[in-house]
Amino acid sequence: MSSTATTPSNVGVAPWRPLFLSHLSTMDSLEFAFSSLSPTDSKDSPTPYLPRARYCVFRGMWAELPENKHNDAPRNDRVYESDMLTLTTDVRMHKVPEIFASSQGHGDVSQSQGSGGGGPVEAVFWVKDVMTQWRIRGDAYIVGPDIEGSGEESSGTRTVKSKVGERMRVVKEAGKEGWSWAKELTAHFGNLNPGMRGSFKNPAPGTPISIPPKDPSLRLGQKVTDLHDEVARRNFRVIIIRPNEVEQVDLSEPDKARRWLFTYVGPVGGYSGQQGEDVGEWKKEELWP
Repeated sequence: MSSTATTPSNVGVAPWRPLFLSHLSTMDSLEFAFSSLSPTDSKDSPTPYLPRARYCVFRGMWAELPENKHNDAPRNDRVYESDMLTLTTDVRMHKVPEIFASSQGHGDVSQSQGSGGGGPVEAVFWVKDVMTQWRIRGDAYIVGPDIEGSGEESSGTRTVKSKVGERMRVVKEAGKEGWSWAKELTAHFGNLNPGMRGSFKNPAPGTPISIPPKDPSLRLGQKVTDLHDEVARRNFRVIIIRPNEVEQVDLSEPDKARRWLFTYVGPVGGYSGQQGEDVGEWKKEELWP
């Protein structure tokens, strides 16, 4: 693992994590609403950003890729875990440059072909079986093919390894030095079925169908079995959501609805507020639903 990453071994487990993952285990399909901020094109707009939302699929917590017997990709040893959510995307989708453009000092659209980002995002899960909504707000980081390699690291790569790395929890010291960001990225690609991998060789999303792609390798309905397919891997990205606020709304008893807000306050001892309960690195506060 690159020395640019900060991985303190005393990072605690987020107090909301066990129940959140337990709730997700009841879902047949792990879709959630994912929103980001898109810069406005018009100078006459009253606001510099507009919200953009879409449904995505939860791919597990970062560094804890779910087991998949069909995944032939080499896997990292389970030496880390985290409270950061992952999803996968095509670099040609709007959400990638939006995450870069809305970032404060961590990158801009011109860098969005590589790793980096840091823009604010929100993820919302409605878990119907337990009548609970989970709203997760934080910043998002893109992991791309430049996350490891020869030569000097880009500022975006350093940002990802630093900001994500400081929230990765060491669970096994042995093997920590051999943990690889690039291997984790490839394993995420391998966890997708061949048809989903093939979608990264579709014509560029959102472009007019009346204008055929110049690249003949781009077409619908392809299946990819090669974990290192040049075109698909060029477009494939993992997005990591680093939570700063987590809101749980329990509607299982309508006349006794309850709502909690968990706010990340940093390392243990970093919270000195008067309201809410200090729960390690998080402040927990109950709100009116």
